[in-house]
Amino acid sequence: MNFLAHIYLSGEDEGVKIGNFIGDYVKGKGYLDFPDNISKGIILHRYIDSFTDSHPMVKAAMQPLRPEYGRYSGIVVDIIFDHFLAKHWDSFSSHLLQDFIHNAHAVFLSNFRLLPWRVKQFLPFLIQNRRLASYSSKKGVHRTLELMSKYTSLPSKSDFAIQVLEKDETLLQEYFYRFMKDVVLYVENEFSIKVSKPSGQPISAPYEVV
Repeated sequence: MNFLAHIYLSGEDEGVKIGNFIGDYVKGKGYLDFPDNISKGIILHRYIDSFTDSHPMVKAAMQPLRPEYGRYSGIVVDIIFDHFLAKHWDSFSSHLLQDFIHNAHAVFLSNFRLLPWRVKQFLPFLIQNRRLASYSSKKGVHRTLELMSKYTSLPSKSDFAIQVLEKDETLLQEYFYRFMKDVVLYVENEFSIKVSKPSGQPISAPYEVV
């Protein structure tokens, strides 16, 4: 899962949102240096990542990406799944996407002093470039993958990723939907987090799932 999904799966608690957002940047027992709710969010992030990595729908979604991305395929699936979440947001949340993102930005900025140094470095650019909202378009996915290939070890194969997304979009959406139903239930049941779904109802597919 990437940034948007992690924040979404945090529920309404601001501390949990912060922890889930910064989870990749806090190693080992570093979570003990944070307030309790932020620590809970960091631990939640780790469990979500473990759940995601072992889920059969995520493994299936990785397969068409492996020829060019190899062991990095899961990172690309994270971005693609955030794309589907943003694209079909109204089917997953009771909040408007714009309002949800604005609130998240406000929470992170008001707690800026608590953020790890690396997060402080990229957060202004994430906000300025409207990165979370940009996931809703394929152009935004392409731009995100391009940026990641410049600043991380992710291979520079963004054109290939978009080709796979366009070719297998229906199947990838099915994998995404089935996974999201499971991960929402997981965080709600195992961590007592209330994910804000549309009108409090169970998630329903915004497209036909075979």
